[in-house]
Parts: sequence; C-alpha cells; structure tokens
Amino acid sequence: MKVYLDNAATTAMDDRVIEAMIPYMKEHYGNPSSVHSHGREVRSAIEKSRKKVAELLNASPSEIFFTSGGTEADNTAIVCGIHTHGIKHAITSPIEHHAVLHTLEECEKKGFIKLSKVEVDKYGALNLDHLQELLKSNPNSMVSIMHANNEIGNINDLDAIGNLSKEFGAFFHSDTVQTMGHYVHDLKSLPVDSIVAGGHKFHGPKGSGFLYVRKDKKITPFIYGGAQERNMRGGTENVIGIVGIAKALELAYEDMDGHRKHVEGLKSRFIDQLKECIPGVAFNGLSADLDKSLYTVLNVSLPPSEENSGMLLFNLDLHGISASGGSACSSSATVGSHVLRALGASAERDSVRFSFSRFNTADDIDYTVRVLKELYSVIA
Repeated sequence: MKVYLDNAATTAMDDRVIEAMIPYMKEHYGNPSSVHSHGREVRSAIEKSRKKVAELLNASPSEIFFTSGGTEADNTAIVCGIHTHGIKHAITSPIEHHAVLHTLEECEKKGFIKLSKVEVDKYGALNLDHLQELLKSNPNSMVSIMHANNEIGNINDLDAIGNLSKEFGAFFHSDTVQTMGHYVHDLKSLPVDSIVAGGHKFHGPKGSGFLYVRKDKKITPFIYGGAQERNMRGGTENVIGIVGIAKALELAYEDMDGHRKHVEGLKSRFIDQLKECIPGVAFNGLSADLDKSLYTVLNVSLPPSEENSGMLLFNLDLHGISASGGSACSSSATVGSHVLRALGASAERDSVRFSFSRFNTADDIDYTVRVLKELYSVIA
C-alpha cells in the first residue's frame, strides 16, 4: 500500500487544474507581451486569473503579482519592502520558514537592518507582549510572522499581530503559504501589508505563486528586465502556472468547509489511534490542538527507539508511507529542525510531520498507525 502524508511539502494536482492548464501548453502558446492575437489571448488568460485570485481574497487585481512560488514572493516582500520604505529594523520569530528567516538574516549580515526575534514558548506560541516591547523600542520596523508554521502547524493571530504592527507604524508581512487555499483570507479586513502563496500547497502546479502587496504600501521590483506584472517582475510570465494556481484557488474556495471537515476528521482519527497504540507518544507544538493548529498538519514525537533512531522516515518509506520531519539534534547527515530546537524538543526522540489533504482516506490513517505500531513493537 502506498500512502502519501507529506502534503505540507507538496500536494497532488487536481485533475481539473491540469485540464485548465492544458490549452495553454498546446493551443494558446503566444507570448503575453506580444501585441498580436496569439499574445493577446494569453494576456487575457493572465488577467482573468489575476482577477479571480483578487476576487477570492477580496483584494484589488492591482495588488496581486504572480511569482515562481512562495519563496520568491517572501524574498520580494521582505527585501524590497525594507529598501523601498527605508526600514532599518526587522522583527521575526525563530521558527519561521527559511524563506523568511534566511532572507532577514542575510539582510542583517549585509548591514541593511538590525534583526530581532520574538520569544516563543515550549509549544511554539508567540509572546505577543515581547512583540509589543520590540515594536515600542523600534517603531517603523518590518514585521514578518507566518500565519501558520509549516512544521508544527501552530496558527498565529494575524489580526493581533497586524494591529500591533499598525499601532507602531510597522510594515507587516506574513508568509501564508501553509494557509492559502485552506483558510479564508479577507484582505480588505485583514491588517496585513503583504502575504504570499505557493500553488503546489493547495493542489496547483509547482513553480507558481503570487504576492499580495497592499496598494498604499507599494514596493520596488525584486527582478528587473521587463515590464511584466505591472513593472513589478521582469521576465516572461509562467502562463500555465498562473492559470493553474488561479484554478486551484477557485476549487479550494468552492468547498473549503467540506475539505476542512474531511481532513480534520482524519487528523483527529490519527491522534486518537496513536494515543491508544503507542505509549509515550506526544505531539510537538500545538499540532494536536485542533483549534490552534493547521488541520492539515500533525507533528508526532515518538519515544526513544534503538531500531528507529534516525531511521524512522526510511522505515516508513519501506512500508510505502511518505512523511517528513526530523529530530531536534544535528549531525553530519542532517542539520536537524530549527523549529524543534527553538521549542527545546528532546534530541532523543524522533519527530515526524504527517500532513494531510482532501485526497487522503481513513484507510491511509489506519494503515499508517498499524505500521507505526509494528515499528515500535507495541502490543495493544
């Protein structure tokens, strides 16, 4: 049996997304910058996609810029936001995705900014009082805090963070890669200045993404060389990716409540069975709290096992189960998880991130639990 439980890394493309993309691989191949009919029909598809994304997010089409994915969008918002608005100080958390963390650390290394990190507790929850202290001491900062953590699933309160940022004149950027397509984002009411998306996280194509920048917080381009994306991103557009990500987002919004109910049920089933079958099992961060974490992510901390230490992902793969994760420790083979280290997780335990999608089934969950039970030689 083959079971895919690594949906936080990437998801399977929806067949309807592929169908929407195919005409732009075959019949509609013009360059969207060309003025002839072949180019115009492709340009129309891009703008229809932009309008669709904007409508779903309650934003203006002029605020949506297509990119190669979430990493490029994060880099653009952060680097160009800092330069455009003359920002000298930035605030982030120690458990951000490396697309944010490494970018800000590089900006500090080059002398553009001074970087501060908000404290987190052993569950990865942000200390908002500390954030307020940092903002008081450093008004007009760049604040970059993710909506939800990709490893432990913790969901942050964007309204609280955004309102604090606004109070102290900060530019608030949020990496929303893990929540886009899974949660509603109303950008007219949400107090963010920029957010991002990667299409392959919600059943769209890899190599597709977008950046939202609020119209009153415009930034300069990150990539030069052409007038594409309203002079915001040089280079011929990835037309099939743009059509694909817009279609994927449309499908995600069509039955978001239904998808959530299905996936949340699978996660709850998994938690209950693991607790019953594996003594000593625990869960990293807030991932087992259905109200405070992504319904798509569960980070499991398993008791020390000589047979599985450092080999658990490999052993799962041998049984046809795809998952991801790692321990809090570092070795010559792996740098370990910076997120788990920030939480003070035990280096003696193996941690695995299981992440779910609407294409998963109860059979996937039951089989995975049986395999884990066998690997840990536990008799119920």
